[in-house]
Amino acid sequence: MAVRLRLARHGRKHRPFYHIVAADSRAPRDGKFIEKLGTYNPMTNPATIELNFDRALDWLTKGAQPSPTVRRILSYKGVLMKKHLLEGVKKGAFDMEEAERRFNAWLEQKESKIKTKVVSLADQKRKEEKERLEAEKKVREAKAQAITQKLAAQAAEQEENTQPESSENLENTEE
Repeated sequence: MAVRLRLARHGRKHRPFYHIVAADSRAPRDGKFIEKLGTYNPMTNPATIELNFDRALDWLTKGAQPSPTVRRILSYKGVLMKKHLLEGVKKGAFDMEEAERRFNAWLEQKESKIKTKVVSLADQKRKEEKERLEAEKKVREAKAQAITQKLAAQAAEQEENTQPESSENLENTEE
């Protein structure tokens, strides 16, 4: 039986949510699977990935073949890096301590990149919100100014209409 690491689609229309599963390669996409390894939500920025690292690594070492998308997810999370380092240990290129040191250095670098992206996205969102509020404020002020001008014109018009009548009334009372 050939085991394949792939995505099983869940979620509603236009809002996908995936489970990362180990399944028989002959099973349908959303059908029977052997083990659920994690979840993947592409709708967030950056995408939310929850993965059972040890189980995914175990399946890869047993020979399970990941789909292209799952391969990118595993690479992003460092499972493929860890597998590569374990192969180096098995071949005798370096020891397990060196492999752990290299993996931890890679993981710290990756986490700092992700954190930088999250911070920049939050700053960009705040900036856009501020610009939107300023634009709304300008529109509101323009509307308020237009209303005050209209009210002033109406008041002046009413005043003009009432003044001639009062002067006519004064002339009529004098006669």
